[in-house]
Amino acid sequence: MSPAEYQVTIVKYGTRETVRSDVYLNYHLYDEPDGPIGMDYFFWVVRNTDRTIVVDTGFSAAGGARRKRTTLIEPAAAFEALGVRHPTIVVTHAHYDHIGNLDLFPDSPLVIANAEVDFWTGPFANRVLLHHSVEDDEINHLRQRPLRTFDGELDLAPGVRVIQVGGHTPGQSVVLVDTAAGPVLLASDAVHYYEELERNMPFTQVSGLVDMYAAFERIRAMLATGEARHLVAGHDPDTLARFTPVTGPLAGLAATIG
Repeated sequence: MSPAEYQVTIVKYGTRETVRSDVYLNYHLYDEPDGPIGMDYFFWVVRNTDRTIVVDTGFSAAGGARRKRTTLIEPAAAFEALGVRHPTIVVTHAHYDHIGNLDLFPDSPLVIANAEVDFWTGPFANRVLLHHSVEDDEINHLRQRPLRTFDGELDLAPGVRVIQVGGHTPGQSVVLVDTAAGPVLLASDAVHYYEELERNMPFTQVSGLVDMYAAFERIRAMLATGEARHLVAGHDPDTLARFTPVTGPLAGLAATIG
């Protein structure tokens, strides 16, 4: 790999089974029968010869147990299997299933949008419909860490760009990564399911509905123009099947691009 090209590893560490009306906002408006749907939980590792970047760190044991999520592999064990030691960490947003293990890397620099920090330290963070997606001790941990914040977009490193799109949360961000297989867009929760983007079906948890629709439009444009070639959704059970499976201790739980 060149210094500006990376390999992306997608790690599935958790899962759950639910129903469509639980994941799509106002599902009854689509006039479709309800039905079962899976939800997988991922984090992402971006590496080349010069650096390692972790995009989100998954839910903690406490955060997952409180919500009755199924853990397939402890994130700490997955990071160990991948040899991740002192990464830079991009926080796409501050929900419990994305910042639950920041304490595994106490000395790692954290990158996060200003709007995300401002929101979770602001006057509306404790409202029930928003607060249920976070853990207070994890937000406090985030607040106590030195942060590299940005507005709009950040060129984090050659070949890695972090882009704030909002919608799901005020500072929801995506990460665009150059690989030998073409640019990869780690959508995180800007696109939980591929169906969200294909059918304009917003996720149930949303801070700005118009911003979420606008994020869909921006991501579609990135794919149409070739700015992004591969889309990695944040929770879709079909995600791993779209990319190259890994072997070894993470077989069945991880795939790579690039």
